[in-house]
Amino acid sequence: MKTRKNTKQLTILLLICLMCAAVFPAAASAQSAEPFQIVVADAKTTHHLNLYVAKELGLFEKYGLDVSIIDVADLSAARDLVISSQADIFWACPTVAIAAVANGAPIKVIAQVKKPCTSVLVVDPESPIETLADLKDKDIAGISATCEAVISLTVAAREKAGPFNLQKLAGGPAIAALDANQVDGAILEEPHVSIAELKGYKVLFPTISENIPCRTINARNGILESNPEELKKFIQAVNEANEIILSDPVADNIVEIAVRYTGAPEDAIRYGNDRLKFRIALDLDGLSLLGDELIKLGDIKENPGESLYAEAFKGITW
Repeated sequence: MKTRKNTKQLTILLLICLMCAAVFPAAASAQSAEPFQIVVADAKTTHHLNLYVAKELGLFEKYGLDVSIIDVADLSAARDLVISSQADIFWACPTVAIAAVANGAPIKVIAQVKKPCTSVLVVDPESPIETLADLKDKDIAGISATCEAVISLTVAAREKAGPFNLQKLAGGPAIAALDANQVDGAILEEPHVSIAELKGYKVLFPTISENIPCRTINARNGILESNPEELKKFIQAVNEANEIILSDPVADNIVEIAVRYTGAPEDAIRYGNDRLKFRIALDLDGLSLLGDELIKLGDIKENPGESLYAEAFKGITW
């Protein structure tokens, strides 16, 4: 009798469990689901602030994602980690992604980070450079010949008189070279533009690069093929971060995150952070024009066109 009673009790408990699972299937699934892991290779800069804000404010977790960030020295190193499948996503200047895809790298562009390009030419207040023609044969510091701002200023100067001499220097060293009168000007991006302006340097030709797309978010083909929905959630989280930043670019928590991740001076971030116009929509025309310029520079043989972009994001970011 006791055995029959126990069996009856177990049967009732089992029925209750089955009923609960039927009534609350979503809750049961949510409890059992593990966060999807995404690794981002990142060279720290305020241009990637939407990544840091999404991470720090819990936006990735909101979408069921576990995002880790690997620090790297530069954009090329970030690209290489993704190509070698040691990371899934990287932020970069669009020319880095365009050249990689055109040369056969297994990656795609999934979103724009921001537009316009905020890199500009800064010079000493007493500089004799006043027009684009004055740039001819001048020594100008810039991170590389394939930087989109360097490209646009090179093209503009060439059309007016002739090219300048590019001295390959990144932000901090470029400002040091300006201070030492070793260069005639420097093409800088934020926050180095703001650092230079706060030191008394002036900006020239600020509209030259305003129509150029700046920074893209890029993913390896493997994760695009296996988990496109998780990457879409990733971009949703980034876009929420964009909205938060754009609503108040110098809110105390935003500035604190920027300082902590990048080490940039707080006064420079407060001075120029509103210049970073974050978004996710891709500027197809602008990216195509950059591809054409890379062909002229000899970096690629053919413009990748729409093969640059992830098909899974068609109708979402392009």
